[in-house]
Amino acid sequence: MSFVDVSVIRSAAETPLEQRLLTIRDGLNLVLDTFRPDVIAIERVFAQHNVRSVMGTAQVAGIALLLAAERGLAVALHTPSEVKAAVTGYGRADKKQVTAMVTTILKLESPPKPADAADALALAICHAWRGGDVALEGETDAQRAWRAAVKASRS
Repeated sequence: MSFVDVSVIRSAAETPLEQRLLTIRDGLNLVLDTFRPDVIAIERVFAQHNVRSVMGTAQVAGIALLLAAERGLAVALHTPSEVKAAVTGYGRADKKQVTAMVTTILKLESPPKPADAADALALAICHAWRGGDVALEGETDAQRAWRAAVKASRS
């Protein structure tokens, strides 16, 4: 496993929600156009006490799901505890532990900044270690063949 790139898409908190979501969509489109992935790993939204946080995560996940569907990309969803367990061995690890392990696993000279970048890298590591796009649940032979054809067309 090797580090390729990481970036964080930011939007100003005072910007209207619909404009913030457009900024995120445009940023994700740029990443997808630049790196042309075969699969997108997304944090699975789960119930927690902070409804605002859940809503924000769900809205961004929805954008990523839509963009993946438009491109015919496979999608894998992982819960935060799955990601933490995969990277640190403990599903309740804190951000500092996750960042330290991401830095070690990817042999980075310094921890990724901001913390969201470390979280994104941890999600990618989790997905790769859990079987990558081979482990997609419920995929039919036809869907697998279609995904392979789309992948081949990008090469």
